[in-house]
Amino acid sequence: MNKTEIIQWLQERDQAKLAELFLQADKVRKESVGEAVHLRGLIEASNICSRQCRYCGINADQGHSIPRYRMNLDEMKHCALLAQEYGYGTIVVQAGEDYGLTGAFITDFIKWVKANTPLAITLSLGERSEAEFRDWHEAGADRYLLRFETSDTALYQNIHPPVKGQKHHDRFEILKQLKGIGYETGSGVMVGIPGQSYDILANDILSFQNLGLHMIGIGPYIPHPDTSLGKGENIIEIPASEQVPNNQMMTCIVLALTRILCPETNLPSTTALSTLSDEGREQGLNCGGNVIMPNLTPIKYRKLYEIYPAKSCIKEDADMFNKQIKDRIEAIGRTVGTGRGDSVKFTNKC
Repeated sequence: MNKTEIIQWLQERDQAKLAELFLQADKVRKESVGEAVHLRGLIEASNICSRQCRYCGINADQGHSIPRYRMNLDEMKHCALLAQEYGYGTIVVQAGEDYGLTGAFITDFIKWVKANTPLAITLSLGERSEAEFRDWHEAGADRYLLRFETSDTALYQNIHPPVKGQKHHDRFEILKQLKGIGYETGSGVMVGIPGQSYDILANDILSFQNLGLHMIGIGPYIPHPDTSLGKGENIIEIPASEQVPNNQMMTCIVLALTRILCPETNLPSTTALSTLSDEGREQGLNCGGNVIMPNLTPIKYRKLYEIYPAKSCIKEDADMFNKQIKDRIEAIGRTVGTGRGDSVKFTNKC
């Protein structure tokens, strides 16, 4: 599929044709990665962040409006043991760019998990030093997720202003570095950023393919209302006919196209998608998805990790959700994955 065809699909509104696209993506998913839906236990380790991303509710500029937290080692260990108890194959440690989560602290946690559980470990801790990336991989971290959010430089700089005194890092170069170290490497984008055209989004999708990613996270753009973008300030304006909408249907189209172009990748049905609709997780699975990330963060912290409003997981009890999501997966004719759920693309390369 070339760029022109991708743009045509992104602009398609005929429901019958889109249904055919989703069926094609589901067929590719079934043939390439099977029927299993792999569950990853999400641990939101800290809502402290040094960045000033203009859409995010935990950015550094929001310091006056939200209480900050950083989980301790025992709390993180408890979450990992919950993941093991529920039969999940992976934990995902996510945080703001919090340098108080030191390299040594994360290394200690990785070593404990590897010594006491069979879990795979995905880290999503933002831009860190190459030395930390290497130390964490040597300690046992399996995967690293760093979203590039958009492949358009001007748009990226608009929504991700650099930290004062620092220059922008090239996330594409960091992703290549992570792959070189040996991580199963993931990235992703937001759909419907103000100023994101269909041409830009098509380039994003082609970037997934060119990078050879092992996991790809795609969710709708949902700004926090207390941020500058949430208030409509300094938005890049483009003609309405070129602006990508940030709705559920467009997100599903991008998921489907990504599955077709990257058949062996792991593709989550994201929490952001489920925030737009109670059936968002199922819809994401039905157009190419094969991963869901149940939230294991303690409830008292979850409401403070409000990167966007009304996150669907804020009030979900981990035990209850674990039971419900497995029933929901089986209700659409899929199976609950077992084991680590490594990317077929990564495994085949190895």
